[in-house]
Amino acid sequence: MTFTSNYITCAGLEIHYTDWGKADKGTVIAWHGLARTGRDMDELAAHLSAQGYRVICPDTVGRGLSQWSNAPEQEYCLAFYARIARELMDGLQLRAVHWVGTSMGGAIGTLCAAGLVEPSLKHRILSLTLNDNAPELAQAAIDRIKAYAGTPPAFATVTELEAFLRQVYKPFGWLSDAQWRRLTETSTRRLPDGRVTPHYDPAMAMQFTAHPNDYLIWEHYDVLKLPVLLLRGIASDLVLPETANEMRRRGPGALGLLKHIEVPGCGHAPALNVLQQLEWVSEFIEGTQ
Repeated sequence: MTFTSNYITCAGLEIHYTDWGKADKGTVIAWHGLARTGRDMDELAAHLSAQGYRVICPDTVGRGLSQWSNAPEQEYCLAFYARIARELMDGLQLRAVHWVGTSMGGAIGTLCAAGLVEPSLKHRILSLTLNDNAPELAQAAIDRIKAYAGTPPAFATVTELEAFLRQVYKPFGWLSDAQWRRLTETSTRRLPDGRVTPHYDPAMAMQFTAHPNDYLIWEHYDVLKLPVLLLRGIASDLVLPETANEMRRRGPGALGLLKHIEVPGCGHAPALNVLQQLEWVSEFIEGTQ
């Protein structure tokens, strides 16, 4: 299944997204993690589009091919990303969608589905898949992510950058050599001095200083009343087991709407690139239809 590459203006910024398939069964928004791009969702999008779903995979502002913010302290935060999501859905005339979010993408989906910051989205998210994301994240893992995200390294060659990304993203689990190469090539930009570096605005890490509690979102999770799938990397240092247990006791968990799967062979976060992971997501979405 092939995709088209597209651009749309949301909140005054140019946002890039890939568009897969036709919406015979509905539409899925697949939103990537903090320092990643929408191309991480290629395998998931190909899998779901082959089953009759249209899949939209955005690059968050400041990542990939989307425009960088001119006001990073104000705009690199979950509430602004939720606004972009609303304007993206409105611009594409998407009445309702299933949401699959890895890490940060899951947090954005939680805010959208809760409706506290974007009330018009509350009933437009049909289901929510949280790929190694929770309403509370382990501080030690946040510190680890901040350490590499805020000061991305630069290398003379793409080969060196790939070696770095293979190490940093080892917790993603198994990827083929071709998938590692695509991850690298879709994550690369060249600096004025000719070196290569990951394809995002380093200022996006200001989210953790300007909005230090941005990922503490229990108030949003607690009001969710839709089916939620939690995929937790069994070795995740970001979503701790006790947090997953708390999710089962609160919000959609207390309503019997939460399905929790421990993903073997992964930490933070499962790459959603192998058949078992893809089937967990597609079967969950299918079951909510």
